[in-house]
Amino acid sequence: MRHTVTFQNPVQPQFGRAAARIFTANDRLNQMLIEYLDPALWKARVPGNTRSIAAIFTHMHNVRTKWVRLTAPYIKVPEQLNRSHCTPKQARAALAKSAVSCSKMLADALGDGNRRIKKFRRDGWARPWPVGPEMLCYMISHDAHHRGQVCMLAHQLGFQLPNQLTSDLWNWEKIWKELGSPLDSSLQIFS
Repeated sequence: MRHTVTFQNPVQPQFGRAAARIFTANDRLNQMLIEYLDPALWKARVPGNTRSIAAIFTHMHNVRTKWVRLTAPYIKVPEQLNRSHCTPKQARAALAKSAVSCSKMLADALGDGNRRIKKFRRDGWARPWPVGPEMLCYMISHDAHHRGQVCMLAHQLGFQLPNQLTSDLWNWEKIWKELGSPLDSSLQIFS
């Protein structure tokens, strides 16, 4: 039996700004993880056909640039990274830039007024989606999936992630505060 998914577009005007802040907080998690990782793990290999940590973060950035290029071609797209030569410092800088581009795209797609973006194109082969909360969920899920892979690889390579990091990765209240966006004001979109 084939299931058909129908997308609704229940976007409220202020959701665009909130989505941009949420994606910025999501990227802060990537930045924190790279900060805490032992640099020796960056290009280390584990048995099997598995991407290195450098390749995973490179992929995350490069996919983000594809989303922006395909969905909001008027937004300047950051340069893609080469996973063979990418350093942690380069990955952090590139991810910060692609997070800004994605946040702008989300604000434009989900914001109020004259929306320039009507469809989210996550890949050239995939059917475009109407803009809506699903777009933000997909983008965050992609990053979260790969952060999980990085944590698992670090563990497999014998690196114990510091307890402070594992706590901080779940402390969204602290992240909101660091970014100057208190959690309670961001939830006003739902009232």
